[in-house]
Amino acid sequence: MGKTTFSGTLARMLARDGYDVLAIDADADMNLASALGIDNPPRPLTDYKEMIDERAGGEGGVFKLNPKVDDIVDNFGVVGPDGVKMLVMGTIENGGSGCMCPASAFLRALLRHVVLKDNSAVILDMEAGIEHLGRGTTRGIDLMIIVVEPGMRSIETASRIKDLASGIGIKHLAAVVNKGSSEHVLSHLGKLGIPVLGEINYDTELVRADLEGLAPIDVGGMAVESMLAIKNGILNMVDKISIDH
Repeated sequence: MGKTTFSGTLARMLARDGYDVLAIDADADMNLASALGIDNPPRPLTDYKEMIDERAGGEGGVFKLNPKVDDIVDNFGVVGPDGVKMLVMGTIENGGSGCMCPASAFLRALLRHVVLKDNSAVILDMEAGIEHLGRGTTRGIDLMIIVVEPGMRSIETASRIKDLASGIGIKHLAAVVNKGSSEHVLSHLGKLGIPVLGEINYDTELVRADLEGLAPIDVGGMAVESMLAIKNGILNMVDKISIDH
């Protein structure tokens, strides 16, 4: 059980609540489809190099900062169980987080478009970092959730993510503690000023789901029940954020 399992389960739960859900796999490992229960995930968007170059590229090596992206979900995504729509971002092979190229401009424009849509929920499963994001995207993000494992390495990662998030304007963060918890972990998260939404204990049903190629929400178990409670906490927190704004 990790952030991808949580992301996929949360997406399915929100869809069952009536939300129009888009789940985006922005992790290089690209495992979100299995957590959603999607057998045939879409190709990564970065595979469509000609389309990206056509929309984001330009003459003389200049690229467009605002390429057309409003049809991407319908044309390049898939619809999975409970009506959850899914996209796979893919990775940019040349350049790092600061890559200024058509692919980078295209993906950022896509994120900016989808997170600003009304009456919907966008679940973005990212790597342990926020390299896909920038200030143009973050205006539409309600809440960033950090999945924290017991141990100092994970707490240090949470601290780094908080600093990076603050630097690009993400104001609201929360944590989910995975594989049990301890006063040590909760104390450090408290010192970082990151509220904890809940804890997910180790559950053999998650192992069974993985071995049988099933989505955790379709198997159930104590971990899924914990995630349901966390989902309700997320909705309450987002509601409070909206009222404050």
